[in-house]
Amino acid sequence: MLSKNKIKYIRSLSLKKNRTEERVFVAEGPRLLSELLPTFHCHYLASTQQWATDNSGLLRRLNVQPDIVTPEELKRVSSLETPQDVIAIFEQPRYEVDPVQAITTHLCLALDDVQNPGNLGTIIRLADWFGITDIFCSKATADVYNPKVVQATMGGLTRVRVHYVDLPALLASLPASTPVYGTFLNGQNIYHSDLSSTGLIIMGNEGNGISQAVAAHVSHRLTIPNYPEGATTTESLNVAIATAIVCAEFRRRG
Repeated sequence: MLSKNKIKYIRSLSLKKNRTEERVFVAEGPRLLSELLPTFHCHYLASTQQWATDNSGLLRRLNVQPDIVTPEELKRVSSLETPQDVIAIFEQPRYEVDPVQAITTHLCLALDDVQNPGNLGTIIRLADWFGITDIFCSKATADVYNPKVVQATMGGLTRVRVHYVDLPALLASLPASTPVYGTFLNGQNIYHSDLSSTGLIIMGNEGNGISQAVAAHVSHRLTIPNYPEGATTTESLNVAIATAIVCAEFRRRG
């Protein structure tokens, strides 16, 4: 049974300031929980009896004791249109990562003020698919622990580390030889460009693209051409769709 205090607490975590103070986040649904439970420390879990029975082995192995609740109770704390059979509160992970080392030895993503939670969650899911383990976000980028972001990652948070940094300062600290790619409407055709297996790919804000402060550090300006070239089309691509195309082309090159 969910107490009034527990309902109030779970609902309070819809606000970033409360998630930040408590260093926790909320996740819902059997598929997502099956990914997160073995990876992140679970502070609290509530589920239907059926879910608890079906996952008794996992719960026993992880030493997690769920509160058994009704679907109606779950609906009172769910952020989803269709509440699921399980909801949990997890501890936010702490990562010790040297950004310069990560960027100079692997391919990484940077997000410059990406605002939409769904876009951020989808980009994390894409990074997971394309084997990109670190994403460096500007301070104004959407909160990775927003419930909508967490749901959209589809478990990608277990393999992708998200860091919030002073993006221009990070870029200024990189060795001059580090390839820094950015997507622009007037860039070079990505399919005709030399692409590296290491470095940083920057994706910009949904409405304004990459800011001037960040663009000043971009060494390779790329664009995704429309087809046929010169035809009248939509003004730009959704940032998550553009990220998918860019990452696929980088990985296609090996």
